[in-house]
Amino acid sequence: MQFDLKKQIIFEDDDVLIINKPAGLVVHPDNTYKDNTLSDIVVENYPKIKSVGQEARPGIVHRLDKDTSGLIIIAKNQKSYDYLIEVFKNRRIEKKYFALVYGILKEKNGIIVYSLEKKGKVRARLSKTSKPALTRYEVIKEYGDKFSLLDVKIETGRTHQIRVHLTKIGHPIVGDQEYKFRKMEDSELKRQFLHAHYLKLRLPSGIEKEFNIDLPEDLKDFLSKL
Repeated sequence: MQFDLKKQIIFEDDDVLIINKPAGLVVHPDNTYKDNTLSDIVVENYPKIKSVGQEARPGIVHRLDKDTSGLIIIAKNQKSYDYLIEVFKNRRIEKKYFALVYGILKEKNGIIVYSLEKKGKVRARLSKTSKPALTRYEVIKEYGDKFSLLDVKIETGRTHQIRVHLTKIGHPIVGDQEYKFRKMEDSELKRQFLHAHYLKLRLPSGIEKEFNIDLPEDLKDFLSKL
């Protein structure tokens, strides 16, 4: 996909880039996507980042699924990379997502705790042996008796955590073809309604910052039709 990196930079200093990633863009190369990923585009614009972090994913300290949009952090140098890896490892970062799910939740806010493990190359599943994963949610708005818009905060960062957890409690994310229930009607939305809208952390510079972005147009348009 065509992606103008400069137009999607939310914040930049000597240490990091904060980028608004669109849906449809893979964060780094893997067995399926070899090029034209976010990390490729970043290196094209910032060649020095090529030597930062892991060779296959330069500058990348966390990820978003291909069809999840929103805020993502890129390290611009090795010192910042090492710092941010520790920030994520020790959970000194606050991340929130907007998620539209099927159905009306009985509990308007709650905590979901289930262990997860990767199954195969992509899909995640519940597990009794892996480390616990914790997801908090709050209902923002309900659309009739069919949909609920949630503000979701993750305390851990497991693969597909939000998507699997919400399916587990009976409320899959709208547009998520991988984890939806078979009985769920197909949505006109061409990707899962999941958007990373908020980040709060202390940057490598020592300054604590918050970043907050609105829903992208495709998700706004979908909500307007409900």
